[in-house]
Amino acid sequence: MLRPVTRVLLAWGVHFITASGAVLGVLALLAVVEGDFARAALLVLAALAIDCVDGTLARASRAAEVLPGFDGGRLDDLVDYLNYVIVPAVFMVASGALPGWGFAALPVLASAYGFSQREAKTDDHFFLGFPSYWNVVAIYLWQLELSPALSAALVTGLAVAVFVPLKYVYPSRMRGLRRTTNAGAALWLLAVSAAILWPRSLEPIRLMEISLLYPAYYIAISLWLGGWHRKVARRQP
Repeated sequence: MLRPVTRVLLAWGVHFITASGAVLGVLALLAVVEGDFARAALLVLAALAIDCVDGTLARASRAAEVLPGFDGGRLDDLVDYLNYVIVPAVFMVASGALPGWGFAALPVLASAYGFSQREAKTDDHFFLGFPSYWNVVAIYLWQLELSPALSAALVTGLAVAVFVPLKYVYPSRMRGLRRTTNAGAALWLLAVSAAILWPRSLEPIRLMEISLLYPAYYIAISLWLGGWHRKVARRQP
């Protein structure tokens, strides 16, 4: 059994890992300002990787129990709002994916609402409403070089989806298919990182397009496990 001091150090270590995501977010913003979008995207992905594991580490170390006066959930939300919303919004405008700052305001405002909802994460461990994966959206808009008009339409639609109370799976808290989903996320992260690091070598195999299979899988299991199909059935006469 771990000694109390060791448990405290482990708990603080987990919170430090979470907070380090904010540092990566600032570095990503600096890279965007310098026009180095590849470096910015890799930093965004690194922050995403941290967010994928810090919750699991926090539960394993019982951080909430060991440090009851420190709100790890609030820290996580602060870091996530920076990395999932603010950094991608700036990225999308600076990279030319969006036609103007007005469209970048949509995810910022919609996700401010989404993050503030008490039921943003449901009791059965789903996200309610589009879970502000603007970091993923920003990278795809940049890599796939969609037209600004199409990108603006997509961002607008997803901003509206934040307010639509459909359930999206929470990968690290899933009750079923967790290993499959997390393994897929790891492969997706590696694939997208490789496509950014070696664009000329990997462009012929269309790795970014292939990587869209994982977002498609995510939507599919959200549709099934989140009960979207049952809601549609109930609406039909």
